[in-house]
Amino acid sequence: MFIPPDFFMPIVNQAQVDGEDILDIRPINNREVFDMLGHLKPGVTPAQAIADLNSIHAQLEKSYPEEVSHNTFTLGHPGLYVFARPIGAFVAGLMLLAGLILIAACANLGGLFAAHAADRSREIALRIALGSTRARVLRQLFTEAVLLSLAGGAVGLAGSIALLHRLATWQPFSAAPIRLPITLDARIYIVALVLALVSGFLFGIVPVRQVLRANPYEVVKAGPGGLAGRRMTVRDVLLVLQIAVCGVLVTSSMVAIRGLERSLHSNLGFEPRNTMLVGTNLAMAGYRRDRVPAMERSMIDAVATIPGVEQVAIVNNYPPLVDAAGNTENVFRDETRDLKQTNIAAEPFRYEVSPEFFTAAATTLLSGRDLSWRDDKTAPPVAVVNREFAGRIFGSVPRALGRYFRLQDGTRVQVIGVVENGKYMSLTERQQPAMFLPFLQSPPTAQCYVLARSSRDPQALAVALRGKLRELDRGLLLDTQTWSALLDVVLFPSRVATMALGVLGMIGALLSITGIFGMAAYSVSKRLKELGIRIALGAQRTEVLQAALGRAVKLLAFGSVAGLLLGILASRVLASIVYQATPRDPLVLVGVIVAMSLLGLLATWIPAQRALSVNPVALLREE
Repeated sequence: MFIPPDFFMPIVNQAQVDGEDILDIRPINNREVFDMLGHLKPGVTPAQAIADLNSIHAQLEKSYPEEVSHNTFTLGHPGLYVFARPIGAFVAGLMLLAGLILIAACANLGGLFAAHAADRSREIALRIALGSTRARVLRQLFTEAVLLSLAGGAVGLAGSIALLHRLATWQPFSAAPIRLPITLDARIYIVALVLALVSGFLFGIVPVRQVLRANPYEVVKAGPGGLAGRRMTVRDVLLVLQIAVCGVLVTSSMVAIRGLERSLHSNLGFEPRNTMLVGTNLAMAGYRRDRVPAMERSMIDAVATIPGVEQVAIVNNYPPLVDAAGNTENVFRDETRDLKQTNIAAEPFRYEVSPEFFTAAATTLLSGRDLSWRDDKTAPPVAVVNREFAGRIFGSVPRALGRYFRLQDGTRVQVIGVVENGKYMSLTERQQPAMFLPFLQSPPTAQCYVLARSSRDPQALAVALRGKLRELDRGLLLDTQTWSALLDVVLFPSRVATMALGVLGMIGALLSITGIFGMAAYSVSKRLKELGIRIALGAQRTEVLQAALGRAVKLLAFGSVAGLLLGILASRVLASIVYQATPRDPLVLVGVIVAMSLLGLLATWIPAQRALSVNPVALLREE
């Protein structure tokens, strides 16, 4: 239905625009009224309101057993509550990954603070020996950590404010303006302040143990670099944790990217590329229901004369994956006589199409014949069903041909063909049954779409389509878009998930690089004397690198394996958001291994060069 933006139409006037009154349609599940809005009376709780609604529905179910199915009501806040579950799951996943990044950042800074405290061990030991208390030393370290965290938090908050303002004006769909009012209140600033303080406390607490257990006499006696040990330290544990978090983020990012790539090239049951859709509403152009079929036939004939148009067809209401709700109908087996809701065999998606629809949509006909122009009001009712419908109602595709099923109104329909399965409402839906009825045998519907398959330039084809159809009637309201463009709404969750996970993955990779680099550089700087002696004694380059960076490489390998395993487990959640996302993809596994190896190589390159460039003579002369 074509309604201008910011235009609201009363349901009682809907018949004037769409050609039928939805308030008189039965069964009730075929109505296009999905939601009701209202305010609760003072003193009425949501539980009481739900109980009243369920009571009313129970009465309707009792009064109309053949038309009203058993159902229950729920209440939700206005807005995107229809998608509350998938959006809530996705936001929860993003919050979890953001928390992991925060933990990785704290681990990174904690390791740097621990290294910084180790470098200042002589200073701290001298201060303690001169009478300073350990509490005063720790207070200084915590003050430095909190100030650093608050500074970083302020920068991050400023950046997030700019991004949120940009998000408030973002229009992902040109044909469907969306405004996301985002307001920052005191709670946001309080949360940011608390996170900054907690983060500063987390990475500031790392060197506490070594300060409390420091022995001033041993530290001063050991001299510079004398306490560099080989045992597992807190810094090592934090580095492994940080690399594991990075592995989770990189794995999730690659799973999302591969899922999006597959969704763009997967079999949808039709081929949207090189197909133009022209939507119109004949009732709004003044056509009564009895004149609609003839006009639709004229539209098909007119579009077929456009040079470059290979196939043309019409589908009433909406094509697959264009309508977010989908039009379903109750179906019963042929032997069923009591058409109650409890005897429903399936609730397939219903499409009313013209002949040549499957050719225009590039849908494979598995068995039987296509619809023809002879399938009109004078012919027996027929239908083409998909493989899922055939299997669910008749057991298999061969057994479905020639068999019958019944619609809600009792009409006995014969199956004349079976087509491949497809996606009808969303990419992540479970396989659903679908039936395709001849539009000449169906009640005329004002809303329809013309499918024109052509290899011509889409913009030139759109101009030709609009011109040809307005030659028939200049009063037609036309909406011309490619089928692929209309699928942007369906692909939007996958693209947003991929983009968000990609950004988080890059942040995690940067944190991992800085962590590995810091640990490797610190290890090399603390062991320069040992490395100089090894080189003076004739050690090979590989032996020097193994001595200098072997520990960092082992920690990188251990953390990467842990991150990959955790990422495989975590990325299963993506399957409900990103179509065909799977962590068991060999390319994902190879990509994660290569990515983590490159990160390790990049992070250890500079420390490795420093280790190999040690001059034993100059180093020993300094000692």
